[in-house]
Amino acid sequence: MIKQLHSVAILIMAIVFLSSCNALRNITAKDGSGTAKVKKVHPSNNLTFMEDIEMLPGGVVVTRHKTSGIDSKGLTYHYSEKGGTSIDDANWLQYKYAIITNTEVENLTNVPLLQKIDEWWGTKYCIGGETKDCTDCSGFSGVIFREVYNIQLPRTASDQYASCDKIDVTDLKEGDLVFFHTVRRQVSHVGVYIGNNKFVHASTSEGVTISDLNDTYWQPRFIAAGRVRKG
Repeated sequence: MIKQLHSVAILIMAIVFLSSCNALRNITAKDGSGTAKVKKVHPSNNLTFMEDIEMLPGGVVVTRHKTSGIDSKGLTYHYSEKGGTSIDDANWLQYKYAIITNTEVENLTNVPLLQKIDEWWGTKYCIGGETKDCTDCSGFSGVIFREVYNIQLPRTASDQYASCDKIDVTDLKEGDLVFFHTVRRQVSHVGVYIGNNKFVHASTSEGVTISDLNDTYWQPRFIAAGRVRKG
């Protein structure tokens, strides 16, 4: 009788053991996942990805050739690639802003413009400013034209509007200006068109950012598109 009870107890223990998830997985897993050990990964302050793409503190990939660094003023940007006109030879900035603007990588060929946007991204808004400490809309558009297109624009949004040839919104190309009224019905805001209905500008609420012309805030405030006169 004792032997029978002992055998029953052993049988019950065996059934309980074999019913556990870990035991069943260790026995049945064909890929060895049941006995695989989890390796802990410790974060690093300087991560290097394939082809020497770097991620520095702050989360911005800035180079493929390890020329970036951090100085006393913050992140130093070094762009060592010119980019390309096809998806095969496009650089990281082209991929980044293709995602942000929901457009094809091949459409973003003006890498100096992307560099300038990236450097100024998030710069806070202030009336009369045109530095990376703070800037207003016309100050920022002036910087873009001066440093990317080598063109000097008038200082205010209304003067920039007056200096442009007005074009239809369907004819907008990268580098054209878009004008809005945010105060009464007169021109009071300007942005630089970058393609696919998107424009970069210094927003009072978000600082330097990218917005869409069809945004529910900007669409009813749109006044006109303008092309800067050359020469």
